[in-house]
Amino acid sequence: MTQPTAEATVLEPTAALTVETVNSVHHWNDRLFSFKITRPASFRFRSGEFIMIGLMGDNGRPLLRAYSVASPSWDEELEFLSIKVQDGPLTSRLQKIQPGDQIYLGRKPVGTLVTDALLPGKRLFFFSTGTGLAPFMSLARDPDVYSMFDQVICVHGVRQVSDLAYREMLEARLAEDPLVGEDAVDKFHYVPTVTREDFHTKGRIGDIIESGRLFEGLEGDAKLNPETDRIMLCGSMDMIKGQAHYLESIGFTEGSNSKPGDFVIERAFVD
Repeated sequence: MTQPTAEATVLEPTAALTVETVNSVHHWNDRLFSFKITRPASFRFRSGEFIMIGLMGDNGRPLLRAYSVASPSWDEELEFLSIKVQDGPLTSRLQKIQPGDQIYLGRKPVGTLVTDALLPGKRLFFFSTGTGLAPFMSLARDPDVYSMFDQVICVHGVRQVSDLAYREMLEARLAEDPLVGEDAVDKFHYVPTVTREDFHTKGRIGDIIESGRLFEGLEGDAKLNPETDRIMLCGSMDMIKGQAHYLESIGFTEGSNSKPGDFVIERAFVD
């Protein structure tokens, strides 16, 4: 069994936080990493929700940030995707975690990137940039999503090809998933797009919508239609604001947990 790192602090649970153990860490490149931690037996969440996680701060208090859960709701572990910010109060330290280290986990997951906040539809689009992909990694492995929609389209916009975290899984291995594999083969579409390097799909999300590239190989309209399409947005503030404005301009209505609509935004955080 891997031992905690030497500088690791022994954490104590609180009324709002449990203490979990890091099981594994994967560094995608020098900007992105993901990690898996133990999951409390009592922890329940809806695919797409986020939770507070963190480490002990220098002031002796928990230093916490909101992170979307990247693992499906049925998984025995909890997975998270993070950027590396060298001078970031939390991520400068979080990127150094190793298996065996302890980490704080909030007890109450929340969020609006859930199917409960959407009206019924035929196509479900995930529009993500950077680490905004995380909640969609959870939703893409949720059997309920495939029972609700005829097509599930995951769009991931990044600057460089190496930023396409989970690319191999989304391109091929999702078909091997024990719960959604059969549905994924028929219904799931992965659309990675890159802005700063040569790639088979180039441009921002708005560019591939406008050009029609997004709709190649899909059933239905070669445009976004509020009658049939439902959309979830997570990522950079520029992308979210731009796409939300565009969607509203063509007749889409934003939804919430209390009033489902045509598209939803995670307003709690951005890249």
